[in-house]
Amino acid sequence: YLAAGIAIGQIPGLLGGHAAEELQHFAEFGVVMMLFLIGLELEPRALWDMRQKLVGLGGLQVVLTTAAVMLGAMALGVYWTVALAIGLVLALSSTAIVLQTLSEKGLMQTGGGRSTFSVLLTQDIAVIPMLALLPLLALPKTPDMILGETLQRLSETGEHGDDHGAGHNDAEAAAEAAQSFIESLPGWGVTLVTIAAVGAIILFGIYGTRPIFRFIHTTRMREMYTAFALLIVVGIAFLMHLVGLSPALGAFLAGVVLASSEFRHELESDIAPFKGLLLGLFFIAVGASINFTVLFADFFQIMGLALALILIKGVVLYGLGRVFGLSGRNLWLFTLGLAQAGEFGFVLINFSGQHNVIPPELRGTLLLVVAITMLITPLLFILYDWLSNRMTPEDTDSPVADEIDHTGPVIIAGIGRFGQVVNRMVRSSGFRTVVLDHDLEAIQRMRRFGIKAFLGDPGRPELLHAAGLKDARVLVAALDDAEATLRLVAFARRERPDLHIVARARDRTHVFRLYQAGANDIVRELFDSSIRAGRYVLENVGLSEFEAAELQKTFYHHDRRSVRELAALWDPSIPTTENGGYIHRAMELEEELQTMLLSQLEEDVAETIEGTAADRKQA
Repeated sequence: YLAAGIAIGQIPGLLGGHAAEELQHFAEFGVVMMLFLIGLELEPRALWDMRQKLVGLGGLQVVLTTAAVMLGAMALGVYWTVALAIGLVLALSSTAIVLQTLSEKGLMQTGGGRSTFSVLLTQDIAVIPMLALLPLLALPKTPDMILGETLQRLSETGEHGDDHGAGHNDAEAAAEAAQSFIESLPGWGVTLVTIAAVGAIILFGIYGTRPIFRFIHTTRMREMYTAFALLIVVGIAFLMHLVGLSPALGAFLAGVVLASSEFRHELESDIAPFKGLLLGLFFIAVGASINFTVLFADFFQIMGLALALILIKGVVLYGLGRVFGLSGRNLWLFTLGLAQAGEFGFVLINFSGQHNVIPPELRGTLLLVVAITMLITPLLFILYDWLSNRMTPEDTDSPVADEIDHTGPVIIAGIGRFGQVVNRMVRSSGFRTVVLDHDLEAIQRMRRFGIKAFLGDPGRPELLHAAGLKDARVLVAALDDAEATLRLVAFARRERPDLHIVARARDRTHVFRLYQAGANDIVRELFDSSIRAGRYVLENVGLSEFEAAELQKTFYHHDRRSVRELAALWDPSIPTTENGGYIHRAMELEEELQTMLLSQLEEDVAETIEGTAADRKQA
């Protein structure tokens, strides 16, 4: 999308005049919808639990980054009020790019992802006091500036006199009248109006949406769900805009209120397509906003400023991450993920220009710096992936581990829905197990049922050794994370070549990788349940229970043998669909399976007929 925006921006006349700015305003609804969807994933209790990171980590990030950028600008000869405004603008990061990337990569629920989200949410909230503070930093206006503003207003008046925008201008006039009324109120009046607007959103979310959704549900008009969902987001954004608050913040608040609603998933499915389209449009607008004429005129200085900003923010973020207990992958995700400037920077830069806070000659440069850092962000996430892949289990982040006070012949790493069943069966059979998991809630849940389990990352060597890896007979790798399972199996095999390892696999490719890592027995998490479901299907299309069970047994043994054969042909450097030897053998095995099952069925039918004849003869 960014590349497409850059290409579109180079087409003469396509986004001339106010077109690029209007496109950007329209595309900002993508950010609003994204925060609404994020709010739907967070119940108020979860938001309250984040209060320390919101105030501490997020607040310190904004303050320290603002101070660092301000000092850097002053060192370059910028006046202190302008430097402070620049620091405030560049302290913000890109909510749109970062949260979208975290969602795509499945990193939102990691320690680094949650810390990153907390800082982004704090930054969105901080936009409100920034909008109040920036006009106080205004520079005195020169006669040339006053003349320029007058000519601009006359030009805009002439444009608004066209016939094509009458309805649009009436709507704008009504909105401006409402804003003027609110601005004319005394301070306590503005505060009351703001509180009333936030309260109205909360009350409407709790008491107003459910009856309307129930009514829509009874009409069975699917499109009304989508229309009402869009009305909620657009209406809240407009209300927040009227009272001078961030539309994105208002949408997030509404999402949090609706997170406990039974219609939450309906809202998510209706809003998600529009969010994706508008975010794409937003990234296109960012790419189109890059003025290459100005960029190439002073290329090295602008690129140097962009890289310096990433470095300054990275140093601040790295230090704060260390202070707040992040390490390993989570620390690098937090540092690299937030090192860019953000989309609210465009809003604050334009706002600063309207109030004569930042001189015109600096605004163009700042807009380019913001856009370029956002353009570099995907490269920062690629750098994070590279660093993450090079890290060993010792570098991974984990909670404070429990002290393990007993060992046993069986170590179970991971006590989710898979590991729980294994643990119950082994313990009930009279064998002692040592259960490890990095999920505190899962550990506490097991302890409430009287099952002793230890908190800690099973991938950490010292924890495995404390659990008795040296003397254990069996290790069960039952982690949810496929990559973590691979690392655990590989480490355990290096430490104990004689250890029997039973591993949980996500799919057939994961099975092949686990075989290469050294696992002995590999269980695909859905394989056994799937073939049992297949047996039920066979029983209900005409086969007897015995016949279906025999076919299930044949299928099971053939598939396990096939997987071992195909594992020898699988090459991680070649896509499976392009591996000729693998495809050829897989097709042969499939034909062999079909022949075996049909033969098995014929034998079972023949035995049944013979048995029936013998019974009749005996009778």
